Amino acid sequence: MPTLSLPERISRPSPRLVLASALAVLVTQCLIAVTGATVRVTGSGLGCPTWPQCFPGSMVPVSHAGIAPLHQAVEFGNRLLTWVVAAAALVCVLLSWRVRPVRSRLRLLSVVVLLGVPVQAVIGGMTVLLDLRWWSVSLHFMASAVLIWLAGLLVKAAREGDAAAHPVVPTGMRRLLVALTAVAAAMVFVGTLVTAAGPHAGDPATPRLPLSIPLLTQTHGLLVMAYLCLLAVFGVWLRNASPTRGLLRAYAASCLVVLAQGIVGSVQYATGVPEGLVVLHVAGATLVITTLSLLWGESRYRGEPAAPERAGAERGTSTSEVVGG
Repeated sequence: MPTLSLPERISRPSPRLVLASALAVLVTQCLIAVTGATVRVTGSGLGCPTWPQCFPGSMVPVSHAGIAPLHQAVEFGNRLLTWVVAAAALVCVLLSWRVRPVRSRLRLLSVVVLLGVPVQAVIGGMTVLLDLRWWSVSLHFMASAVLIWLAGLLVKAAREGDAAAHPVVPTGMRRLLVALTAVAAAMVFVGTLVTAAGPHAGDPATPRLPLSIPLLTQTHGLLVMAYLCLLAVFGVWLRNASPTRGLLRAYAASCLVVLAQGIVGSVQYATGVPEGLVVLHVAGATLVITTLSLLWGESRYRGEPAAPERAGAERGTSTSEVVGG
């Protein structure tokens, strides 16, 4: 068997490399949401008071009497991470485009996530230009939540084939999963409202959402309980189905993550919303979204990925066709 050159190996990426790139997209999407929370709790939201520049006439932080260097560093660091997120998404697109046989769904998801990165960045810029208005910050996190969800589906797509989706669970369970996803979306959204009414605005001068924090917290808690109940019903129903190992793992992860998230949220509220727990709670939210996305993906089966074609073999086939003609 002839040894493939480095360009040939790169031109036909291995399944492991494609999966690693998809995982990098997911991790970086979660990470930038967590660093965004760090910006808020440290009061660094206006560490770079303009966008896309950091200061008028400068893309990088400059000495400014009214803004602490720490705040500048935290906000600018979060902006720099956007380029890491974009690079991970771009690499995933390039690798997905080189996979043979062609994987249309993998390509589509990778491109959608890549296109979502500049949209996410523009929304982040809007929050700065709007002086961190609470609704713009909520919109920014919800955009991140959508991209994390899509990145989870991208990871699943990197591990499966491109055949038509075959349901792993009955129709009733798929409908329950839709309800579970809707409740999760509402839960995350109300969570952003709790943050919007709370003390961590990203800047001390930013107006807060003028709603009762206890009321918002109770609403958020009720949605968490509804999510847990639906998850429990799904688990009971799962015992009478024929789940795959992947579906069972995704379900177990979903249960563990949301239970841990509920504990962190309760402690956070009881202890006066300390900064560290806020960041931890946001990290937990990204994991809730990720595990639910994987649960959604594992409820459908698209077959095993086809054996990858190698560039050398493909070129050899083309040459033989030309000679034969």
